[in-house]
Amino acid sequence: MTISPAGDSAVWVEFGNEISLSLNSRVHGLAGSLREKPLRGVVDMVPAYASLLVCYDPMVISGKKLSAALASRAKKNPGTGQGRGRVVDIPVCYGGDFAPDMDAVCAHTGFPREEVIARHTSPLYRIYMLGFLPGFPYLGGLDPALETPRLETPRTKIPAGSVGIGGAQTGIYPLESPGGWRIIGRTPLKPYDPDRAEPFLYRAGDSIRFYPVNRDEYDNIAGGA
Repeated sequence: MTISPAGDSAVWVEFGNEISLSLNSRVHGLAGSLREKPLRGVVDMVPAYASLLVCYDPMVISGKKLSAALASRAKKNPGTGQGRGRVVDIPVCYGGDFAPDMDAVCAHTGFPREEVIARHTSPLYRIYMLGFLPGFPYLGGLDPALETPRLETPRTKIPAGSVGIGGAQTGIYPLESPGGWRIIGRTPLKPYDPDRAEPFLYRAGDSIRFYPVNRDEYDNIAGGA
């Protein structure tokens, strides 16, 4: 683990330089400790795959003292195992216009549609971090047999709620945006809604479980969302 300054009001705690559950668990072990027992002067945290950015008020605590406190916390909170994040169930309709790339994924993997859906909904996906868009989850746990190359030419517009596969990753587009992932479904939920009391459905360190719904179920959930 290394701790280094990131400007004059943040420090960067780095646990490694690879994507792995063990390193990410250490990140969220430290972040969880800071949420449960806040350090005076810490104003924000930004977890990533293998690092944690800790923002602070330099009028309250110095970077040197904060770094020492973080090093002590990290030793006491190794973050072994899956952590204590929530499991968030996400309904997905995998049919019709919601899945424009399903046929391409089936052709690439050699699986029929039903098998793709079964394999996509089987894992419990760890949210390593959020980024790209508010509420876009970077997930770990995709079945390697479902890995599919991104589109050669990204789309200029992907509807909010679209669920896609991009290489070895899967995720949810929380807002309408450009993108190059293979879209295989859509959720009626809003992962990010700035008008909600809690804008995000989940946070880094939680886990997501997808489950399939038909179009009628999708419409019912969307009507009550």
